[in-house]
Amino acid sequence: MKKNIVGAAVLSVFAVAAQAQSNVTLYGLIDAGIVYTNNQGGSSAAQEQSSMLSNEVWGLRGSEDLGDALHAIFRLENGFNLQNGKTTYAGTMFGRQAYVGLQSDNYGTVTLGRQYDAVVDDLGAIALANNGDGNNLAAHPFDNDNVDDSFYINNSVKYVSPTYQGLQGEALYGFSNAAGAFSNNRAYSFGVTYSNGPINLAAAYLQLNNGALSCTGALSNNDFVSFPAARQRVMGAGGNYTIGPAVVGLLWTHSLFDNTEPGANSAIQQSFDTLHFDNYEVNVHYSVTPAISLAGAYTFTQGAVAGGTGSADPKWHQVTLMADYSFSKRTDVYVEGVYQHAYGAAGSAFEGADINGLSQATTGNQIAATVGLRTRF
Repeated sequence: MKKNIVGAAVLSVFAVAAQAQSNVTLYGLIDAGIVYTNNQGGSSAAQEQSSMLSNEVWGLRGSEDLGDALHAIFRLENGFNLQNGKTTYAGTMFGRQAYVGLQSDNYGTVTLGRQYDAVVDDLGAIALANNGDGNNLAAHPFDNDNVDDSFYINNSVKYVSPTYQGLQGEALYGFSNAAGAFSNNRAYSFGVTYSNGPINLAAAYLQLNNGALSCTGALSNNDFVSFPAARQRVMGAGGNYTIGPAVVGLLWTHSLFDNTEPGANSAIQQSFDTLHFDNYEVNVHYSVTPAISLAGAYTFTQGAVAGGTGSADPKWHQVTLMADYSFSKRTDVYVEGVYQHAYGAAGSAFEGADINGLSQATTGNQIAATVGLRTRF
């Protein structure tokens, strides 16, 4: 009898120890507010909207200690719309991220599944659109560079190196999964970051091949690809510098699209032979107090488009200003204003201003103002 009691006690100890070596966390973010726009399709609008700043998500992430500084990790993340309860990506349970992998303290991390590319991981941390909890209204026009994570890479394997003297690198490859069409709808991406005290630097590259021709590979038809193309390339570099309570950031990205084909989620329902964007952003974050913060950004985007209907050189100026008050570490309220001026493309599909997340204006100017509440769990 005593042996049975001792045995049960020992097994209990091992069970507790095993449980302590692994963990699973349920997390999420909810963002809802009222947004006013002076011109959407020719009319002003006051709307209750979700995710004007931060993407609404809930998810599960976990890790298990395998010993020898090795961990098994996973993440399953769903996007949704608070206003109607629908998932952001139709027909999916975890449309934002879904991956499993191994993490080594000494050799880095390898993950497989649906994941962010290096542009999102490395350059997103510098842009106002994706810094921290994000700011979707502040995205570059049409999120042409995917810095605001409009789409994700399916069938992907990603490696992230350990940090060595401030340097860290990552590489990703998204398989087409098509027999006999290895390069049809595949993706690859790589990036590098450097952090040393107040300085943070980053550079990244992303290429999508034949994304417009198939929706079963690295890209799916649920993804919000602004301009599905036979080939899409994005490259960029930037950095930020911390000065006391302020962080100043600079970012440049260059997006190139060849032979675009309109899709269900395309920003412009028109085909183009070539389409280029250069985005130049400067942004500032300032902590007035631990509870009050201010942020702002100016972006100039220069475009070039050519197709069967002619060519144009559209340009966009965009200014974003935001104030935020935190009730706690989990809950805050915000107010934000965005102004965009578009010009240089009269008579083309790019003639009207088009702030991210809103419908295109019928004129070259568009103004949006929003007040909202965010909470995290």
